[in-house]
Amino acid sequence: MALILREMSTRYGRSPGGYVWAILEPLGAIVVLAVGFSLLLRTPSLGNSFLLFYATGYLPFSLYSTLADNIARSINFSRALLYYPAVSWIDTVLARFILNSLTTILVSYILLASILHFSNTRSVISFEPIVWSMVLAMLLGLGVGTLNCVIFGMWPVWQTIWGIATRPLMIASGVLFLYEDLPQGGQNVLWYNPLIHITGLMREGFYTTYTASYVSKIYVLVLSFALLAMGLLLLRRYHRELLER
Repeated sequence: MALILREMSTRYGRSPGGYVWAILEPLGAIVVLAVGFSLLLRTPSLGNSFLLFYATGYLPFSLYSTLADNIARSINFSRALLYYPAVSWIDTVLARFILNSLTTILVSYILLASILHFSNTRSVISFEPIVWSMVLAMLLGLGVGTLNCVIFGMWPVWQTIWGIATRPLMIASGVLFLYEDLPQGGQNVLWYNPLIHITGLMREGFYTTYTASYVSKIYVLVLSFALLAMGLLLLRRYHRELLER
């Protein structure tokens, strides 16, 4: 809890507007996408609202991305506090996971509720796939972030390589299109991207006529827990070496 309060004051307490930016940042990204593609297309791939279509793709992707990025830097962020016996490496990981999960889920709720209220989307909400989408995004972000926490500390150059390699990830994760719109070759390749399953589940929860038959929850769960297990084992073994670097 102390680490959570410290990060809240450090991350949001020192900038004008504070937590308002947590809402404005994803809102700005969604609005830019919606306006830009509305000039090129008459209607989105699903429904009649560009805002809702891109929000249902961007928000679960943002949840994963925020968790993976922040958890990967958790040891470095709390390096000075880890020299105290009362603070362990698992505390830093859990603090960032809990804070960023709650913040991003709250922001997602506010934005989606606002879009549904102010837009004539005629959506009928199905909560089960929405909850699955957010839970899987959280687990995947936790797994990737925990493993990268070790790798970033041991080999700092990997942070640059990872940033370059994952730059097109938003495009490859179904934020801007539907999986079914791709040719068969593209579907065969992108199926192995766990985020395409997560965005598909989210859209299934907002569009009653859409069924993401390609989604495999088991695949995403197994991959997430495998990455998390490797990350936790490596952190337990090398957390002291990370502090000395």
